[in-house]
Amino acid sequence: MTFLTTFAARFTTVFVISTALPAQATLPTPDEMSGVVLAQHGGREFQLPLLKSDYKIEIDGDIAHVELTQTFLNSSSHPVNATYLFPMNQKAAIHAMRVDLDGETLIARIKEKDKAEAAYEKAKAEGKGAALLTQHRPNMFTQDVANLMPGRPVKITIEYVQNVPKVDGAYELVVPMVVGPRYERPGRTSPAKLVSYTKDGEMESLASGDTSVAEAAPRTDSVSGWSIDKLPAYPPVIGQNAPKTIDPDRVALDLTLNSPIPISHLESDTHAVTVVGDGSQKSVRFTSGREIDNRDFVLRYELNSEKEIASGLTSHFDAERGGYLSLLIEPPKIPPEAMIGKRELVFVLDTSGSMRDQPMNASKAFMTTAIRSLRPDDHFRIISFSSSASHFSNNSTKATDWNKRLAISHVSSLRAGGGTELNHALNAAFDTRQPSNTTRIVVFLTDGYIGDEKNVIQTISDRIGNARIYSFGVGNSVNRFLLDAMAREGRGYARYVPVDGNYREIAADFAAKLKTPLLTDISVDWNGLVVSEPTPAKIPDLFEGGTVRVLARYRQGRKHRIYVNGIVNGHKASLPLDVDLDADESFATARAAQSEKTVPLIWAREQIFDKNRAYTIGGSSNESLKRQITQLGLTYSLQSRFTSFVAVSEKTVNNVPASAQSRSVPLPQASGVPKSAYPSLNLSGSSAPEPEGMFGLMLVVLALAARFRRSIAKALGRPLSTLKRSHRRSMTAGSTRTDTALPRSVRRDGWWLET
Repeated sequence: MTFLTTFAARFTTVFVISTALPAQATLPTPDEMSGVVLAQHGGREFQLPLLKSDYKIEIDGDIAHVELTQTFLNSSSHPVNATYLFPMNQKAAIHAMRVDLDGETLIARIKEKDKAEAAYEKAKAEGKGAALLTQHRPNMFTQDVANLMPGRPVKITIEYVQNVPKVDGAYELVVPMVVGPRYERPGRTSPAKLVSYTKDGEMESLASGDTSVAEAAPRTDSVSGWSIDKLPAYPPVIGQNAPKTIDPDRVALDLTLNSPIPISHLESDTHAVTVVGDGSQKSVRFTSGREIDNRDFVLRYELNSEKEIASGLTSHFDAERGGYLSLLIEPPKIPPEAMIGKRELVFVLDTSGSMRDQPMNASKAFMTTAIRSLRPDDHFRIISFSSSASHFSNNSTKATDWNKRLAISHVSSLRAGGGTELNHALNAAFDTRQPSNTTRIVVFLTDGYIGDEKNVIQTISDRIGNARIYSFGVGNSVNRFLLDAMAREGRGYARYVPVDGNYREIAADFAAKLKTPLLTDISVDWNGLVVSEPTPAKIPDLFEGGTVRVLARYRQGRKHRIYVNGIVNGHKASLPLDVDLDADESFATARAAQSEKTVPLIWAREQIFDKNRAYTIGGSSNESLKRQITQLGLTYSLQSRFTSFVAVSEKTVNNVPASAQSRSVPLPQASGVPKSAYPSLNLSGSSAPEPEGMFGLMLVVLALAARFRRSIAKALGRPLSTLKRSHRRSMTAGSTRTDTALPRSVRRDGWWLET
């Protein structure tokens, strides 16, 4: 057995010997599935399953309906059980899946996760065609395809809906396309097994000699009594030992944007796209026709500012389930400078191995601009972290010109290397005393390539207090689930900096506009309207150019006035809204009825998201939460942590099921992520580690340098202790009220603001 395994990949024309196929089989053309990916082991080559992905997306205003079709092809001469690891938007409400094989269309059924896996394994053992969709994280899935026969493509179509959030004044659709590597802290889970391929292409354990495939390994770890889902085994990465141009056309895009409000602007900074259409409808395609799936696709569009979607309510009612409503809230349009008080900014910079090169350069551009933009009344700290955390100074530093120059020099000296001990850095951000009369804002810059999301989210929940967390994802395939969760738990926001083209300009622009929330402590006074199960359970703060959605169920429709309440710079604010739950208030488009029906799906998905957060960070009712999540998935036919879609054919396609070999569909190297962030060997049960080894000496040198800097920094700045803390009054909403409940108030953009 060879200890080190080399994966090489290359393109040839797809071909299969015709005598090995049944007469009715139709061979795909090179245009349908381009190239054969070959892996090498011990001098012998074997073929890996091929993949094509086609996205058909229809956006109605701010709701996206997505059909993702995955086409799998086995170009070898023997049956294969294929596994494909792929990402999806963490808020996607996956509500349907179908499978097309050999002229048969199978409608997948939602089942409890264990039952779905059992049905899939039974079908696989019987030689039947089958497919299983499994959620490992809210944004990480595997598609398993059983008995993928030579030369006989299998098409799997996944349908989901999602809201398109408003970010910095524009609506932003994100379509994740590749799962980047994940760092697992050594010792947190059971020891990982190094895996390779046998001469026949089967997965094997190099450390123990165990020849069982990765799927046979336990799916959970037990940590202090917790049962924690493991990450799936990371598949081979094409491009590691071959040009990055391998298989450049795996993904196609067919996107249509409909809006009754004129579309004033539409663009993608991540991909070259061709846009056609008029002011109310746009069609978007990749300019090259197809693209490689090595980065997320992001589309931003703006609607006519004078008639843009305003705060308002969309509802749906059916006799079987009752009513569902979706309330969209926008903040009052107040100059942001009037909102800014004294701040302590704690910058936490990821310097792990995956941040090398462009991600590190983008982070430094961000930091340089952010430090220069600090105001004289601000305080700041800088924490860099990889396998350990280091500090610019032991305590918070006053933002004088001299201190800012020292800080910029410090940031310029930082280098990438080591692991991603994010939780250590998170604790360090809260370990020092906060200067008096300031708002603490913790700014994270990271690609989020870790698998320890549970501990990070729990730490934020335990320690956030009155602070805010802003998370900036640096890269083209960032772990958005983690960074969005950090921002949500920290009542802040998440933004993403791509590392191609003008990344320095984008990073600097974000840094110059570190925002404070315009509307905080948001609540809804339903004013006698009977609603239940509102979500999110805790409404986040609102920032300039953003929106918040609140979803709930209601018993009966009628005309009503509700109030959105909050705090604007220490002053009470209220927005009265007249709603008619009997009227059709959705967009007046040809697809309005279909958009309206998505409200129950999105409500159920948000409920699952909220309950999954509570389940993740712990509590005394975990089993109860698990049952609730499971029931929501089964009732609304939604993919979740505890429910899975499974499709099983009645036909036997493989007469010798034992002959099928387990193979992973190879992934491209994530754009902007250096090769050093990937292992030379894959890990089973966890994902790729960050590079350590030869960077140890560099870390020691940096640690000594940091100690020297700290000795100088002890004399820098003193916390402000003499400034009087401002008093912020809270408001308790009553069950009924009138507009006169706010004396000495002024009206602005529909909001009543206390003077």
